[in-house]
Amino acid sequence: MLTISDEFVGCLAQRAAEAEDLRRLPDATIADFRASGMARLLLPARYGGEQAPFPAILDPVRRMAHGCASSAWTLGFYILHNWMLALFGEQAQDEVFADGPVLCPAPLAPTGRGVPVDGGVRLSGRWSWATGIMAADWVMVGALCGPDDAMYPALALLPAQDVVVEDVWHTDGMRGTGSHDVVVTDTTVPEHRLVKLTDIYGGTAPGAGLHDGTAYRWPMVPALSLLAAMPALGAAERVADLFASRLGERVLAYSRVAQKQQPAAQIRLGDARVRLCALNGLLDDTVAMIETMVTVGTRIPRSVRAQARVAAAHIVHESRAVVADLLESSGASAHFLHNPLQRAKRDIDVICGHVVFDYDVSRELAGALEVGVPISPIAMV
Repeated sequence: MLTISDEFVGCLAQRAAEAEDLRRLPDATIADFRASGMARLLLPARYGGEQAPFPAILDPVRRMAHGCASSAWTLGFYILHNWMLALFGEQAQDEVFADGPVLCPAPLAPTGRGVPVDGGVRLSGRWSWATGIMAADWVMVGALCGPDDAMYPALALLPAQDVVVEDVWHTDGMRGTGSHDVVVTDTTVPEHRLVKLTDIYGGTAPGAGLHDGTAYRWPMVPALSLLAAMPALGAAERVADLFASRLGERVLAYSRVAQKQQPAAQIRLGDARVRLCALNGLLDDTVAMIETMVTVGTRIPRSVRAQARVAAAHIVHESRAVVADLLESSGASAHFLHNPLQRAKRDIDVICGHVVFDYDVSRELAGALEVGVPISPIAMV
């Protein structure tokens, strides 16, 4: 099984400031990622991939965030999107995987319109949050396809040269992800490069039957939300490590007391460790629940998918709280731009804004489905 080396994580840490300045991942990081083979982790075996179980993606991405959350987010989604591409039909997979894994951003909100034409749709639209677009080979976008009286949400797959990148990514966190907008105007997408979003959500997409691995039967929202939670969890773990190291050497101004002698600081560190341990336990339980169901061939009901989404949202929001608590006891010097503590806080703040981590909506959906209250048929679960 492919793994992420300590050296790779160390390089991400060394380039974190450069990624922020560039507002995209450095070329050296992209080259190292391609050479690492990690993009093959969830790629089907028939295309030269590892075809690993889906949970195999989670720990490497969590560990990458010990170096740089922006890098972990971007590279994690590159890996995940090869998994998503494996859910398209066989013709699309043969086309996109002709030379192995690809780098494929996927702004999924259906903000485009695909009008039926002979053999496919004519696609136009604008999409935000195209993470990793500056190094893309292909792009997946969400669109409402079909005639006006029978539209359905779908994913459309295009070569990267068919989209125009609009430079909009000026943010206070996750700057290295390069999540610019993309624009498509009257571009024909053939039918074989479309897949219905309802099939992707439910784990019943065409590609699910092409490959033997259990990964391709995972429903999309649990897969996406759990993967996207890993940069926040990994960054929080790194902050706890840095805080512990800082206690060993920090002497408080004016009082000249070593901070490690302060009970309050000791309490904060102990509290952070147990909270992070609890989050890892929640992650393991949630992953095991879904992996068991896909292994035995059980279709994942919406209630279980909603439980996974709210678990991921809790991991992200609790990671944010842990980081905020530790920074509160780290002094003003933690906010110098060269200090990785402040970067971790800014990055997690932005991660919390992702739609899948809307804490109120996630909890509402989970609660409603548990007690049988109807929810929207296109709710993100």
